[in-house]
Amino acid sequence: MDFKIEQLKQYSLIMEEWVPKEASIAIAAGDQYIYYQAGGHDLHLKAGQKIHPNSVANLVLTRGCRIEAVLEDALFQVPYYGIGYPIEINGEKAALVVILPPHHAVPITSPYKFLTGKQEDEWKPISIEKVSHIESLQKKTWFYANKEPYKTSIPLKELQLRLPDNFLRIHRSYIVNISFIDRIVRDFSSNLLIQLQDGTELPVSQSYMTDVRAVLGF
Repeated sequence: MDFKIEQLKQYSLIMEEWVPKEASIAIAAGDQYIYYQAGGHDLHLKAGQKIHPNSVANLVLTRGCRIEAVLEDALFQVPYYGIGYPIEINGEKAALVVILPPHHAVPITSPYKFLTGKQEDEWKPISIEKVSHIESLQKKTWFYANKEPYKTSIPLKELQLRLPDNFLRIHRSYIVNISFIDRIVRDFSSNLLIQLQDGTELPVSQSYMTDVRAVLGF
């Protein structure tokens, strides 16, 4: 397929007028990316790089419709929120993908007001304001309120899309309620740690570092 770089840049220039500055823009056709413009949230893609089967670009090309999804760091070592659009270039099917940090994801339904957790053989609804953090451990999801652990059947990925704005993903295994953060410190390896008001320490993974700094403003 023969695509002129100047032609592809036109799509990028149009998108720049309405997407945030941290957005990266990718265009894919066939089985590869044919154009990439890095923004603040950079997946380090390259023209000629093969499209991963689980990527937003591939979903757009195979389904032929707009795709919106938050994807974990398994594909590009950086989690991202992708919005993909089907387009045509020289009569060929292509996909234009806007790549943003996960916190830009728009919940498709209203945020949770409570979570129902299980302890032994009992279930208890807990107000979402009382939840300090949420953890994925051994393929199970736990949330914590007043230092008490509660098990839920809702995966962390789904929870992320329906939690209020004061909840922040800091690691592929942790979501924290910002209202419960006491301080942010560094460990002996200079990695960030979030200390909660009850003394709990949660690590911030490198792949979520940019998103955490953007939301908390430091």
